[in-house]
Amino acid sequence: MEMTQMFTPANVIAACLALIPFLAAAFFPLRLAGRARSLPAWLQLSCPALLSIPYALVTFFVGIFRWEWFALYAALPALVALLLSQAARTDKTQHGTWMDFLVLAALGLAVDLRWFESAWPPHLAIFNKVLLLDAGIYGFILVRNLDGTGFDLRLRLRDAAIGLREFAIYTPIALALGLSLGFLHAHAVWPPITSIAFAWIFTFFFIAVPEELFFRGWLQNLLERRMGRYPALLLTSALFGLAHFNKRAVHFNWRYVLLAAIAGIFYGRAWRQDRRVAASAITHASVDAVWSLWLH
Repeated sequence: MEMTQMFTPANVIAACLALIPFLAAAFFPLRLAGRARSLPAWLQLSCPALLSIPYALVTFFVGIFRWEWFALYAALPALVALLLSQAARTDKTQHGTWMDFLVLAALGLAVDLRWFESAWPPHLAIFNKVLLLDAGIYGFILVRNLDGTGFDLRLRLRDAAIGLREFAIYTPIALALGLSLGFLHAHAVWPPITSIAFAWIFTFFFIAVPEELFFRGWLQNLLERRMGRYPALLLTSALFGLAHFNKRAVHFNWRYVLLAAIAGIFYGRAWRQDRRVAASAITHASVDAVWSLWLH
């Protein structure tokens, strides 16, 4: 798909609509939560159905719009909100219910196994990931009001210090293990500074933050309440590693799983220090940027 086909007016409007919930929750969490909770219950639970609008905009003008996909992008976010509103009522101590973990499993598998990506034009399947992230943000943060998530991207110097500390500790482990296993391959070319900056910023917002919010802010957060800090850290890291089984390979990519699981330990350590997604996302983005630019 050519760039002119990707940046159509409809696609740009759809991208803005998809990113508004994500960025509003990240930078104006209290104001957004107050607005959402002031709505009548029926409207609060039906608002997520509006996430179907970006799907309609992107697909209608290229002739691949399907009512069944439109219905899914309307119904699934609303169902997530409904389940998590029930979880909020029945689990006021926030120890986690089957509804919380069902929502996490559904959203995680849908993204990891690319269940819905065939609904989108080529190279625009990232919309699927962002819309499902929006559904989770609305459900867990605005409806469930899950505390300790740490989804606040108003960065602090301490976030950078924690994130880069964990990156520095993980890097020699990853280099030694990755090079010995043949998973990492060093590049002699030094990319331009602009490429490095773009790679890090893009990775931070569209890969690291969504994954850290899911695995650390929601999953590790809930598991800690049931299992304790260290079992939750190890289990979340193992699941994070397994989520990479089908990346960069046709078959089970055990090298990627192993390196990602070990990385998950350091991402989890960064998050739980102050319970800040920003800190673990800095570690995550730094690891991924170095890998993609110099070691891939």
